[in-house]
Amino acid sequence: MAVKQTAGRRDLGDFAPEFAHYNDDILFGENWNNQDIDLKTRCIVTMVALMASGITDSSLVYHLENAKAHGVTKKEAAAIITHAAFYAGWPKGWAVFRLAKEVWKEETAAGDAKAVHASKMLFPIGEPNDGFAQYFIGQSYLAPVSDSQVGIFNVTFEPGCRNNWHIHHADKGGGQILICIAGRGYYQEEGKEAQELYPGNIVNIPEGVKHWHGAAKDSWFSHLAVEVPGENGSNEWLEPVTDEIYGQLR
Repeated sequence: MAVKQTAGRRDLGDFAPEFAHYNDDILFGENWNNQDIDLKTRCIVTMVALMASGITDSSLVYHLENAKAHGVTKKEAAAIITHAAFYAGWPKGWAVFRLAKEVWKEETAAGDAKAVHASKMLFPIGEPNDGFAQYFIGQSYLAPVSDSQVGIFNVTFEPGCRNNWHIHHADKGGGQILICIAGRGYYQEEGKEAQELYPGNIVNIPEGVKHWHGAAKDSWFSHLAVEVPGENGSNEWLEPVTDEIYGQLR
């Protein structure tokens, strides 16, 4: 994605047209679009250079927002500013953090909500459930609790996240048990009303039943998924739970 800038001509076009040209066409037009380093790296270099120079005005805010737009996360920004503070000066680090907290405040809020949810559980949230991401709407997390005798996994859903309709198959036995441990969520079998779930609720899912489960719109949700032993067990993933169906839940 090419970087374009028009602030020079907008703010200084009449007063200093040559400066405006250098700003919009050379600095941002040519230099920022040079392909020798990627845009994310260029954003990080610019953040550090402005911090080292003691620049903490709107120009730094612009470049912090630009860094966020090109993939710099809150965690990365915090690490970059902390590292640079040792070389550029601790007070400069404090000044930049005050601006960065505003730029990444939405990510911070989401992270805080996740931390609060995690504090309510005895089991870890685990890692992003990337291996099954194609069967979920929204972000889920997976933490193995036991893989001997009976498979038990802590599955955590961010607000609004749910898995696709699916069926647990087995020639004999099989199915799944959900033990709800934190937050608020839902379980629904095909043709039935959705059940609202809270910590302490237990859901027994027989083999061969089409169903889905996930979080409420405004709450994180975690449950232990217990794999019921069965012969030739398998999991059949089906269509996503549509916004129309999910939107009918209170």
